[in-house]
Amino acid sequence: MAMDKTVQMSANDLVAYFGKPAALLTKADIITFIKEKDIRMVDFMYPAEDGRVKTLNFMINNLAYLETILTDGERVDGSSLFPSFVEAESSDLYVVPRFRTAFVSPFSEIPTLCLLCSFFDKDGAPFDCSPEQTLHRAAETFTRTTGMTYEAMGELEYYVIADDDEMFPAVDQRGYHESEPFAKFNDFRKKCMTYIARTGGQIKYGHSEVGNFTADGRVFEQNEIEFLPCPVESAADQLLLAKWVIRNLGYQYGLDVTFAPKITVGKAGSGMHIHMRMTKDGHGCMTEGGGHLSEEARRAIAGMMELAPSITAFGNKTPVSYFRLVPHQEAPTSVCWGDCNRSVLVRVPLGWTSGKDMCAQANTLEAVSDSDTALKQTVEMRSPDGSADVYQLMAGLCVACRHGLEMEQEKALAIAADKYVALGESGSDNDKFEQLPDSCVASAEWLSRHRSMYEAHGVFSPRMIDGIIKKLRSFDDANLREAAEKDSELMQKLVKESFYC
Repeated sequence: MAMDKTVQMSANDLVAYFGKPAALLTKADIITFIKEKDIRMVDFMYPAEDGRVKTLNFMINNLAYLETILTDGERVDGSSLFPSFVEAESSDLYVVPRFRTAFVSPFSEIPTLCLLCSFFDKDGAPFDCSPEQTLHRAAETFTRTTGMTYEAMGELEYYVIADDDEMFPAVDQRGYHESEPFAKFNDFRKKCMTYIARTGGQIKYGHSEVGNFTADGRVFEQNEIEFLPCPVESAADQLLLAKWVIRNLGYQYGLDVTFAPKITVGKAGSGMHIHMRMTKDGHGCMTEGGGHLSEEARRAIAGMMELAPSITAFGNKTPVSYFRLVPHQEAPTSVCWGDCNRSVLVRVPLGWTSGKDMCAQANTLEAVSDSDTALKQTVEMRSPDGSADVYQLMAGLCVACRHGLEMEQEKALAIAADKYVALGESGSDNDKFEQLPDSCVASAEWLSRHRSMYEAHGVFSPRMIDGIIKKLRSFDDANLREAAEKDSELMQKLVKESFYC
């Protein structure tokens, strides 16, 4: 029997060893791999309220203990992991591993198997304020109500910072797809990509990005790693682990790395754009006859247009986020969408819909093929950045797309038509369209207005929404962007506070 092509050449050790997709890994597989590969430790990993990866290390004392931790998980202090949602007086939570997330640590000298975990409460029910469980509920509800599967992938932008060697300087703000020696950290990015793939990340490509500059004897170079579309829960797991890998590897190399949305005025900020698509029975639902965007896709876009201002509450969680969302910086400011247009909030990128075989045109020895390109079409939300909680963000986008599909058909299509920007037109800072929030405080107000749609079907816990609103309001940044633009010291103070967001 031929091996699944999605499994062949996998960089994940367990997928390669068993010859099957990670989604099919079982507890028995995990135990077999640990025994056969002489794994000595197991790490449980999980994101908490602050969005960072937390880790619990287990020594494998014997087979019985290994079976116990894989089956029962372990207790953790929920009040330390989720201080806004768990009181110290009743703080215990369980963490239980998800076997499909298993990978061999690329960093540990001691052979270590890592697994991402889910949180459960004292009654054995999924913890309602867990970001991962929120996304799970969003994905389940989407499929149950629409009959389709919601898939996503991220574009992860970040700056690498090191001492400037002054040789072959890159042109300021012209680093897009630059090669060595003008791009200094391409090899570092390739190493990151290799390690991310070992954790199970399905990478599409990597490249240097627009942003590069020198200041105070240091070089700042922007890079991007983009992923392939997959079920939304896996997409979020991959982004979480990718940031963990890049930071760890940067630390080993003596390089500083930041995913902060903005690190100085007048230079390109870093986003975390999310591409989405809807599928059914393995077939794409984003296009229809002639390669045109389908009705379902336009209705989903309408939902994102309606909820866009509150989506910033999940995707833009620091005051510096709103220094990036300004006109003329290839970052969106207006609630609108369009084809192949980087000034809009939701972009419909090229989707291989021409029906022409470009490979055969470029390579005359190749026969013309009739490959199905329907799955290639996505739509891209461009407002989020690296301060986002990736699980909350993708859950919010999933809710928004479902909202558009549940809306009355004519209303949804009318919204989509009204918010459309034609090719060649600018959507940035356009008075015709509603503007995105300009601060955490404004974002919190929009989430307060829209919360009923996120809480519908039990997707977002009211406690989680309350906590997000409270945190955003605590920044008290209603007029901060204007003040920071005039005060470089204030700007740098704010950048420092969000540098490792």
